[in-house]
Amino acid sequence: MAKQDIDAVTGIATTGHEWDGIKELNNPLPRWWLWTFYACCIWAFGYWIVYPAWPLVSSYTAGVIGYSSRANVRADMVALQQLRGEKAAALAKADLADIEKDPNLLAFARAQGRAAFGDNCAPCHGTGATGSKGYPNLNDDDWIWGGTLDALHQTLQYGIRSGHAQARENQMPAFGKDGTLKKDEIVQVANYVRSLSGQPTRAGVDLAAGKQLFADNCAVCHGDDGKGNTELGAPNLTDRIWLYGGDEASLIETITNARAGVMPAWVDRLDPVTIKALAVYVHTLGGGR
Repeated sequence: MAKQDIDAVTGIATTGHEWDGIKELNNPLPRWWLWTFYACCIWAFGYWIVYPAWPLVSSYTAGVIGYSSRANVRADMVALQQLRGEKAAALAKADLADIEKDPNLLAFARAQGRAAFGDNCAPCHGTGATGSKGYPNLNDDDWIWGGTLDALHQTLQYGIRSGHAQARENQMPAFGKDGTLKKDEIVQVANYVRSLSGQPTRAGVDLAAGKQLFADNCAVCHGDDGKGNTELGAPNLTDRIWLYGGDEASLIETITNARAGVMPAWVDRLDPVTIKALAVYVHTLGGGR
């Protein structure tokens, strides 16, 4: 047998490992650490038995106590619906227009709508509903598909280009990508559109040519005056509210490649009362019509 190496200073045997002249002592693990380790092993084994833990082919072991976080959530939702009680029932029966006429019902709808907005809409539109590039600001009075209660309710239910059969649909042509307009023509249209909202245009650009190109290609949706059409989802181009940016570069990008933002349909994700409350909440943010 190999002779055990004993450290001269401590009198403790070494493991035989050495790095740069430093030897590793073969100290036993602290007793408290060992007992903690053993306790954790016993706890883990007990946890496997008591709680859901082991995956099966198409399910998992339910555990002795049959705990389920999903079941708890369902129970909490049932309790919440019972807590809301009569007000939720009244909100479900009320017409959209009548909700804002009843102060108590309006307060309840706004409270429920605010909570639902934070959970479902804020990731895109922001906690304050001010939006960002590509996501509309819901506080202003500029609405692509209309800002009435009924219009908001429909948009919330079925979404925009969401794939739902009743979703709001439109498609702006990619004038540059499809070869409909040349690069210099796109620059002319972009600058003409900027002029509609009183913004400065690039020197030397033929705005008259841009106006004609707009009339030939864009007016069918946005109108001859550029004020848009909510029935077609065509934005108003005469204000300074831009979903994807109103600078020349952004407009050129939009005209060249088009935009096709998607809003999910909530009809299959949220219950009808919550969607109704959301419509009321958004309508009362300040920009509803």
